[in-house]
Amino acid sequence: MIRCSVGTAKVLGLNNIKTDALPTTAYLMVGEHCKFNCAFCAQARESRSKTNLLSRIVWPEFQEHEVVQGLQIPEAQKVMQRVCFQVVQDGKALEEAKNLVTTIKNESPNMPICVSAGPRSLTEIQDLLKHGVDRVSLALDAATPEVFALAKDGSWENRYELLIEAAGKFPGHIGTHLIVGLGETEEEMVKIIQDMYDKGINVALFAFTPVKGTRMEQSPKPELNHYRRIQVALYLIRRKYARADEFIFRAGRIVSFSMHLDQLWDYLSSGEAFQTSGCSGCNRPYYNESPREEFYNYPRPLTPEETKKSWQELVSGLEK
Repeated sequence: MIRCSVGTAKVLGLNNIKTDALPTTAYLMVGEHCKFNCAFCAQARESRSKTNLLSRIVWPEFQEHEVVQGLQIPEAQKVMQRVCFQVVQDGKALEEAKNLVTTIKNESPNMPICVSAGPRSLTEIQDLLKHGVDRVSLALDAATPEVFALAKDGSWENRYELLIEAAGKFPGHIGTHLIVGLGETEEEMVKIIQDMYDKGINVALFAFTPVKGTRMEQSPKPELNHYRRIQVALYLIRRKYARADEFIFRAGRIVSFSMHLDQLWDYLSSGEAFQTSGCSGCNRPYYNESPREEFYNYPRPLTPEETKKSWQELVSGLEK
């Protein structure tokens, strides 16, 4: 059995849910009963959440052959741009993921595959790449060791060191996740984003999402204007339009990107900065919000009205 996000199942012809935004990546999850105890995660060791949740997304189970066959149907091949494995840290899921990567590569040799996992060594990362994975993501999640100690499990320093070593040995193949709203300041988040891109590590940005049954279920989501500032910082850094040390902070919050607003608008007017970040083809619809809410990460190109609204949310907190 293998779990896939409910939206992925729709694209693969395995269910018939109604949705306004289809995933452009096939999100598959392997493993169960995670050994770690992250405070925000539905799959955490002591979580009381439903076992079929990751963030706020439902992940139903299907037979492996159903999922592999679903990836071959014309409707899926028109939509899906990559496969992404979410590997639960249960001690054996990484091997299961490798086997599934091989199976999918045999059927779809040109399909890019990424694995979001917790490999413990460069050897394990190299093994994933040899199996045909084009990107391995080691989720740092927390911007600082102090925030990591409150929200995560394990060692921030160890994960950071492995990330840096891996990026040096396998350039262009390493990514990480960062979650806005775990307790860090904007300045702390922006500095780690800059550090990641200086090291050649691709960043996927998430908004903290409280999930019932987790230790952080009562913690608030980040304000949209707060998230917009981090989104724009990441976009400017990724595109090399600006660097974190050029931004101006007050009490840890971004108050200026050190450029005229007309120049900033020129960079942001396409709306791309407000779309989902991460691997190419990854759009993660409704991962951080319900269909009734405004998107933190838009899973598609924005309309002109949505771009203007996101811009207004951004500049409401900047110094004029």
